[in-house]
Amino acid sequence: MILNKEKECMSREQIEALQSEKLVWQVKRMYENVELFRQRMDEANLKPEDIHGIEDLHKLPFSYKKDLRDYYPYGLFAVPMKDIVRLHASSGTTGKQIVVGYTKNDLKMWSECFARQLAAAGGTNNDFVQVCYGYGLFTGGLGAHDGAQYLGATVIPASTGNTQRQIQTMVDFGATILCCTPSYAMYLGEEIKKQDKVKDLKLKAAICGAEPWTEEMRKQIEETLNIKAYDVYGLSEIMGPGVSYECECQKGMHINEDNFIAEIIDPDTGKVLPYGQKGELVFTTLTKEGFPLIRYRTRDICSLNPEKCACGRTFIRMNKPTGRSDDMLIIRGVNVFPSQIEEVLLKYCNEGITTNYQILVDRVNNTDTLDVFVEMAPDLFADDMKAIEALQAKLESKLRSALGIGAKVTLVNPNSITRSEGKAKRVIDKRKLS
Repeated sequence: MILNKEKECMSREQIEALQSEKLVWQVKRMYENVELFRQRMDEANLKPEDIHGIEDLHKLPFSYKKDLRDYYPYGLFAVPMKDIVRLHASSGTTGKQIVVGYTKNDLKMWSECFARQLAAAGGTNNDFVQVCYGYGLFTGGLGAHDGAQYLGATVIPASTGNTQRQIQTMVDFGATILCCTPSYAMYLGEEIKKQDKVKDLKLKAAICGAEPWTEEMRKQIEETLNIKAYDVYGLSEIMGPGVSYECECQKGMHINEDNFIAEIIDPDTGKVLPYGQKGELVFTTLTKEGFPLIRYRTRDICSLNPEKCACGRTFIRMNKPTGRSDDMLIIRGVNVFPSQIEEVLLKYCNEGITTNYQILVDRVNNTDTLDVFVEMAPDLFADDMKAIEALQAKLESKLRSALGIGAKVTLVNPNSITRSEGKAKRVIDKRKLS
């Protein structure tokens, strides 16, 4: 179902005209109200009247996550604090947390954006949406919650934690759509299958985001829970979940272009790249009032597809990010993305391993080491050392082919790697801790 055909099915000309109008408006108000933006415009010898539309977007300065930390907490807001009705913040795992603010109009826009995702997944006002993203300062919980309410669905605000209660709630309340991280969806699937409760579920779809996941992981979720799993993209700096969303065709995520402009740039030079070419994703917020950003560098690596989708939507599609330029691991001079490792491992889940794994990077005698720990399935050859060694060797061979460097694979006992009800901790880089 298309929630808002008038917007989601606009012609390319209509989209670009709307974006140009909103960009001119946004640049002017940010120049007047955001000191850092005004300084960077002045340094580039630019004034608001120099920006006539999206054809001038490339002239505008970039913004960075460091800016949000340097001006913590409210230094980049574009409205008085009396107009801010909600605050959210990042987890702050890599430094000082970033704080974002929303006006009433911002929250309404965000709610509609996430509701479009729910509708694209077949959601209606007859559905029961169980939200297992964390509530609070993290944007996931309330973003999905408000989107479900906008759609008119019944919200089950389960939040994170207490997996057994989550499952019982899912069964008793008749949840039809699940919203959570893909790693938690996998974990829920494992537990539900173990308890033989799949037959008791009314689930038809899962909306998964907040962390990278592969097509193999999607297949595992869909097969385990007997549902269809959809990818949703978002980041706190730009809005939260719902910046882009996957339709029933599942050939990329439609960017809500009435609210955001997306670009792909060369991460080294900053040059804008053509459609179809892979590079760093950059966003400009067109309608956000409280915390707008111009040309924000997300560090996510992907490409854009402008072709009209078979679903009828005309919004440009972003392909699933293959990694981040700032979480890319450089191991013995080779660029390695965790998603590459996950993609290999998930192909062998039917051969004696589970979907739970952890990557450990270290440096021994001035040489980088790469270890991958993978849980064994509880019912498969746990005591058969020859079979274990053979599978380890097979996985090491496949990883070498995929990565271009060697990795040591160790199969470990079931449930020995800590599971998470939020974002999975997949990578430990000890080089950064020393």
